[in-house]
Amino acid sequence: MMHDAEKSDSPRVPRKSANNAACAAAEPMEGRGGTKGNADPQSTVRTQSRRAVSQAQGRIREAVNRNSKEKLTALLHHVSVDCLRAAFFALKKRAAAGIDQVTWDQYAENLEENLRGLHRRVQTGAYRALPSRRTYIPKADGNQRPLGIAAIEDKIVQAAVVMILTPIYEAEFLGFSYGFRPGRSQHNALDALAYGIKGRNVRWILDADIRSFFDTISHVWLVRFIEHRIGDKRIVRLIRKWLKAGVLEDGHLAETEEGTPQGAVISPLLANIYLHYVYDLWVHAWRKRHATGNMIVVRYADDTIVGFQHRADAERFLHDLTERLAKFALNLHPEKTRLIEFGRFAAGDRIRRGEGKPETFDFLGFTHICGTMRDGRRFQLKRKTKRKRKRATLQRIVDELRRIRHSPIDGQGRWLATVLRGHYAYFAVPTNLPAVRTLRNHVKVHWFLSLRRRSQRYRLTWSRMNVIAAKHLPLPRVLHPWPEQRFLVSHPR
Repeated sequence: MMHDAEKSDSPRVPRKSANNAACAAAEPMEGRGGTKGNADPQSTVRTQSRRAVSQAQGRIREAVNRNSKEKLTALLHHVSVDCLRAAFFALKKRAAAGIDQVTWDQYAENLEENLRGLHRRVQTGAYRALPSRRTYIPKADGNQRPLGIAAIEDKIVQAAVVMILTPIYEAEFLGFSYGFRPGRSQHNALDALAYGIKGRNVRWILDADIRSFFDTISHVWLVRFIEHRIGDKRIVRLIRKWLKAGVLEDGHLAETEEGTPQGAVISPLLANIYLHYVYDLWVHAWRKRHATGNMIVVRYADDTIVGFQHRADAERFLHDLTERLAKFALNLHPEKTRLIEFGRFAAGDRIRRGEGKPETFDFLGFTHICGTMRDGRRFQLKRKTKRKRKRATLQRIVDELRRIRHSPIDGQGRWLATVLRGHYAYFAVPTNLPAVRTLRNHVKVHWFLSLRRRSQRYRLTWSRMNVIAAKHLPLPRVLHPWPEQRFLVSHPR
């Protein structure tokens, strides 16, 4: 049975969402209505919450700087109502609900009361984590990626704990780790890789992929790693609750003995902590002790690229890495892990040996190619949209056009423009503009075919279609600087 404290503190959610949920989410207060320039109450509360979290993070950062090697033993008190409120507003409003079936809007109906009850349960140890709801999303390669959708209160507490732990681990993580860290994006990782390949004597690339990483993380090792820095047993106990909460799939509850659900708010941080101790620190030491030539490392979550000057270093590293991961219940994917000749000198070396062009490799949605500048002599790292990613994007557009075929053309055009702008924002990098233009042309052709199927009597002409496309489909242009330019600005040293 549920304890009395849990009964009284559980979120009060009406059966039907009210239309004025945003107003109800604000703290009750008297105010003058309609005066221009007055701050929105909810915005004020959100700003105050962010300021409180920023102050808490600052105090934690100071404690880390004072005692860089000591465990932090008093952290849970930083998970305040303000911290929980900031965590709530940081969540996606339209995210799918967990097994509690409570949405963001519904929880906001009685936000302050719900947060106070949640805070009381977290601080007294009465908080209980609910199982995640398992769902699947398609991957670019045709497989299915499992996602774990947590309950709304689990998302809130996880986000709050991430806010508290982030300044601690940001002082620990190494520079070549880019995934899911504040101020570091996928393009920062791509810039670092491009700068290393073009600026260092790199001739071999190891494209390493850990098989089913999120599903095979050892809970025992993960907790040990966390306890290296976190001495507050209450924080560790919360993390244990999330790891052991289980997964609900097709009405069956499955216990989780290993792994952390993809999609959980705290999973990226836990993954980075795990790989920091298993991979990052080990690679840093290996480079100092064993590398006989230049070596570059870039890691984004469980995807890592390592560049070497000498093939002997690369082969030894791959052998040692396989043994290292096996000690911590991890394995490299045999089909996705490759050692290839690549870099400024790869094409010339292969020509002298009578071999073909250097192989390519994929990283963060781009295929990396050994090319040349317009003069045909100087090396140029070329990056193209990964073929599977482009196909997946186009297929998603085709499927949606089929669904909205009879909607107004202007509405279809607005949706297509949004999709294309999102694609340009990521893929419109130097050397990739032809691939981005090709996608726009494919979208125009499929939209043309879809509109022609609306009626057997009405036949759309290409001249008319060109007018429609010019009106709605934005033309692509390069939106990112050359990688070495942005890298040098971000790393002036």
